[in-house]
Amino acid sequence: MYRMIARIVAQKRILLPVLFAVAVCFLVVQRPERSKAAGNADSVNGPKVIVLNYHKVDYMNHSLSVQPPDFEQQMAFLKDNGYHTVTPHEMYMAFTDGAPLPTNPVLITFDDGYADNYTYAYPILKKYDMKAAIFVITSLMGKPGYLTWGQAAEMEASGVVSIESHTVNHGSLTELTDEQVRYELTEAKHDIEQRLGKEVEFLAYPTGAYNLHIASLVQEAGYKGAFTVRYGNMDRAANFYAIERVPIFHTSDTFASFLERLKFVPLFERIGWVKN
Repeated sequence: MYRMIARIVAQKRILLPVLFAVAVCFLVVQRPERSKAAGNADSVNGPKVIVLNYHKVDYMNHSLSVQPPDFEQQMAFLKDNGYHTVTPHEMYMAFTDGAPLPTNPVLITFDDGYADNYTYAYPILKKYDMKAAIFVITSLMGKPGYLTWGQAAEMEASGVVSIESHTVNHGSLTELTDEQVRYELTEAKHDIEQRLGKEVEFLAYPTGAYNLHIASLVQEAGYKGAFTVRYGNMDRAANFYAIERVPIFHTSDTFASFLERLKFVPLFERIGWVKN
């Protein structure tokens, strides 16, 4: 049920206005001061973290390209409405070791390591005191349109951005042999660690493709968790090798789409529409 609704929302079919109206009514009734939609928790699984998934921040007319003014509007909304960003490591420690989370925690992620993440997203993140993680494809680092290692090092050293792994070549792991998967996982991890002098703890699955066997190889390679492209949020009951995210796209009304996605995931769980 949950995934079916998420697909309808993502595709903006005719039920979207109805669902959005339900969301607004529910949030008006339930809302504490300002907007606290992501600060929900339940008595069993505790606080929840919404993980946002971006790719590009530039002026291309493409669904994966959130334009810089739109991205800034989104970051300003998070800042003004009491959301606080966390890193993948902070989220991991909260759910495995009981470390505290801020109120309304949100994790901002970028996939692929595009150069515009440095040119446009990084200054906006700094302006609004936001943190993020960028999952880089190591074979493309320094190629046209992608981050350089120098840019990655600067962002990592700033404490604003955590550089993590998106494998060496971005091939779908479910279509590779075990030997090839191990190479993609370990070589990318080692390369980032050697160049940036940090421990790489997290992976984003290329194309989002994975299965239980792939997840076991990710764990074997020394990663503490891995991110999918499935629609959802994160709490201590979730599988750290199948972390769900909320994709953010450029649309005809990008900010409205952003708000819909930000509100719908916790709303569905709060009113009892659970994932199956």
